[in-house]
Formats: sequence, structure tokens, C-alpha cells
Amino acid sequence: MIRVPDATHDILRELAAETGRSMQDLLVQAVEELRRQHIFDLANAAYAAMRENSDEWQEELRERRLWDATLADGLEVE
Repeated sequence: MIRVPDATHDILRELAAETGRSMQDLLVQAVEELRRQHIFDLANAAYAAMRENSDEWQEELRERRLWDATLADGLEVE
């Protein structure tokens, strides 16, 4: 069990009423969205750090160009 401020509980209850979903379901979704956003934030920070190092960033760009070449490999899109 977790405790949340009354205001947060009120918002959760309102959202549940408006959406017809359970408060538990809404919390599960909110935590999953927060987890995914955190992953993107970490990735963005890693790319920002990589851009600070010219050699690493040039290597990243070189690798992207190699992967881009696979788009024209003649294979049908599945």
C-alpha cells in the first residue's frame, strides 16, 4: 500500500470517474508512462554527452549512415 496526498487522491478519483477506469489501472498506466519517459530522458542525456565528445559523435553518425544503407537493401517491407 502507498500513501498519497489527499489532493492527489482526489485527482485520481476524478480521473477514474471521468474515464470509467479503476484508480489502480490509472496508477499502473501512470507509472509505466513515467518509466518510459525516464528511459527516454536517460537516452537523451547519453546522446547529449556523446555530442560533447567530437570523436564519439562522429562515430555515432558514421554508424547511423551504415544503418541507413540497409533501408535501400531491396527487401520488401514486411
